[in-house]
Amino acid sequence: MKTRDKKIIFTTLRYVVVVAATLLLLFPIYEMVTTSLKQEVEAFSNPPKWFFKPTFDNYVAVLTKAGFFKYFVNSLIVALTSTLVSVFVAALAAYPLARNRFAGKKGVIAATLFLRMIPPVILVVPVYVFFNSLKLTNGLLSLFIMYTALNLPFNIWILRTFIMDLPYELDESAFLDGCTPVAVFQRIILPLLSPGLAVASVFSFRLAWNEFILSLVLTNRMTRTLPVAVSLYITDTGTEWGKITAIATIIALPAFIFTFTVARSLITGLTAGAVKG
Repeated sequence: MKTRDKKIIFTTLRYVVVVAATLLLLFPIYEMVTTSLKQEVEAFSNPPKWFFKPTFDNYVAVLTKAGFFKYFVNSLIVALTSTLVSVFVAALAAYPLARNRFAGKKGVIAATLFLRMIPPVILVVPVYVFFNSLKLTNGLLSLFIMYTALNLPFNIWILRTFIMDLPYELDESAFLDGCTPVAVFQRIILPLLSPGLAVASVFSFRLAWNEFILSLVLTNRMTRTLPVAVSLYITDTGTEWGKITAIATIIALPAFIFTFTVARSLITGLTAGAVKG
């Protein structure tokens, strides 16, 4: 077999694998969306109905349910505020960790990685006891604090990696021009850090937007977020899969929109800095 033929076969197989993997990853999303557009009987028909008449009854039922928009606003407030604060604080912490030398620096870096590996589920009991002692349960402030804290370790680590990739000569040149460290960070580092900020923002927003366990424990009927609202359709009489997939589709939309909004910087960040270090 000629080298050219081998190359064609290899390229074809590679595209087949990529397409197959993409379809496999997209199938759950397709199934979620189509189920949300079916009647309950059609959703579980055997054999499955691939062609059906779409209906928006499930979306109407979800959107008109009392409290839905309140839950949506709660999720949006907590996700956006915790994302902004965690990314900003992480950038402030990442700069000295990337540029300065001080005692215990390696320990701090190791601690950030260790904290990132702690599953949120094992924090539920101590977190509830702590916030309950402060009378901060049943509110959004406790969620904001927890989501900010959970996102900080990853954001510090990823932004430190990006800053380390920036030439230190930029800092030195600015210092020679009379800039203070704060001015260097504000005028030079931050503008060049936009891909890293995009990566950190997307991961932070998705965690805060989709998190369930802490929101279930720390909120009440008025302050619950959208992921907790999904559980309202699991009752003693059965599971309303049509409405669950409808609200799941609605929950997924803001995360997709946010990701696509920063897609250019996100792709740059994932291919340039996030895989280094």
